[in-house]
Amino acid sequence: MSGNRAASAAGFAEGYDLIVVGSGAAGMAAAITARLGGLDVAIVEKSSHYGGSTAVSGGAIWIPDNPKMRDAGMTDSKEAAFAYLASETGNRMNAELVHAFLDAGPEMVRFFEENTALQFEHRVYSPDYHSDLPGAALGGRVIDARDYDGRRLGAHLDRLRPPIGDFTVFGGMMLNRIDIGHFLKMTRSVKSALYALRLLARHARDRLSYKRGTRLVLGQALAGRLAETVIELGIPVHLETALVSLVHDGDAVQGVRVAHQGEERIISARGGVVLATGGFPQNIRKRRGIMPHVSAGAPHYSMSPEASTGDAIDAALGVGAALVETNSNAAFWAPVSLLPGDGCARPFPHLFLDRAKPGVIAVGQDGRRFANEALSYHDFVQAMIATGHHSVWLVCDHRALRRYGFGAVRPFPAPIGSHLRSGYLKRGRTFAELAQRIGVPPAVLTETAETFNAAAGAGSDPAFGKGSTEYQTYLGDPENHPNPCLRPLDTAPYYAIELFAGDIGTSTGLSTNAHGQVLDGNAVPIAGLYACGNDMNSIMAGAYPGAGITLGPALTFGYIVGRHAAAGSRQRPIS
Repeated sequence: MSGNRAASAAGFAEGYDLIVVGSGAAGMAAAITARLGGLDVAIVEKSSHYGGSTAVSGGAIWIPDNPKMRDAGMTDSKEAAFAYLASETGNRMNAELVHAFLDAGPEMVRFFEENTALQFEHRVYSPDYHSDLPGAALGGRVIDARDYDGRRLGAHLDRLRPPIGDFTVFGGMMLNRIDIGHFLKMTRSVKSALYALRLLARHARDRLSYKRGTRLVLGQALAGRLAETVIELGIPVHLETALVSLVHDGDAVQGVRVAHQGEERIISARGGVVLATGGFPQNIRKRRGIMPHVSAGAPHYSMSPEASTGDAIDAALGVGAALVETNSNAAFWAPVSLLPGDGCARPFPHLFLDRAKPGVIAVGQDGRRFANEALSYHDFVQAMIATGHHSVWLVCDHRALRRYGFGAVRPFPAPIGSHLRSGYLKRGRTFAELAQRIGVPPAVLTETAETFNAAAGAGSDPAFGKGSTEYQTYLGDPENHPNPCLRPLDTAPYYAIELFAGDIGTSTGLSTNAHGQVLDGNAVPIAGLYACGNDMNSIMAGAYPGAGITLGPALTFGYIVGRHAAAGSRQRPIS
């Protein structure tokens, strides 16, 4: 993506010191670290855009005891973080990898801030998802890439994977966590209205000169900042270039066979190959083989890019790599609704904007609640799977819908008619009428709502404890008392959206050691082969402890891999 080696599949060199397969956070972090360590590096990317799933993510990065929180006077310790992860993962924990992550994570933050365009800021208050467990923290561990001006990427901005359109407003304008808060209050607060108008004016100016908004936030900011450094360092990114197989001479991986525009070629990698392609969330066959609910016939939808089909994992298995299949969950789950589209439905994730809010409950097809709606997205889907629900209904009253929004339905003053006409949003004047519209027993849904309402007014949920932890109330409405997550559903009409199991990436991946080297079936490193990101088995072992537990390890092990490759590069061509 430099001036001489543009972001295209043209201009392959015969070989490099290191080839990175995949252009998300893990891949770009590995490439940047190795390049700054003196290696000649190239990135190959299957898609026509760079950025991977990072570019369409929320961008949170979980790094315990990080220097940003330390610089702000906050305290944390590796011991506390280890205790928290131990309580999350149990006997599935790979302590060697967890220690490597906790040791190198703070180093990674300093390294990128001192040497690259990637700059971070910490969240003062962002509770770990199981904030009542030993070692959990209420803030500081989550960091974000600072908002980024995409105009700095020049012509390369067009090749950055765009945000998912359903997550933007007004024709592609992105909103971060602070922005969302102001937009939700813009009809009730002059300060928030002025804030929103400033963003709208910036976006309007952008659209006069650019195909998209140039204020990049969340995962877009992270991918954009990494890409700026990739460009500055002259690291070529070969797009539309798929990995076919690894070149292995019996002793070590020494290159890749790739395909571009129907032609295959071999590119040598004297110091090794890094696999960072994002796992296999879009591989239907693999999902069926490793996700019990899918094999049982439940529908499943991934929010990951379509290119994430596990090609790199298959290539690694072809040279003897081992796949870890003992995680408690095969993926990082997220409940999704389906937006009707042109011939196919689009999944929309229900992460944190609606389920925890007051005036909202979730019921199964039997009309009964089955879980605490304010659980993390991962835990909520686990509850769906554990109770045998192939789909469930999220239900709210009119007040909640217009105040907070509901799935893809925007809050007031946005119109809701199109969602009612498409069938995405169901409506009933009473709970019984709504039940008939969604096919659940009317008497049961009515009883469920009445039972919930009787306790919710006093801020209590004796059945499931909605709003009982700091994490849950963090996602509620602080203006709602006495419990930010609880209020009776008492303002007709009532609404429902159907939810299905989905994911934001796979957690199952290749077995590696603390250097990110891929291991074979005997736990011996395969020389010249590394993995990071979701191609590497998650150090969380199928658990989901907090916001950013995918991108935190992705950046950290990208840094670890790049550093190790630079220190020990063999620098020898294919024989």
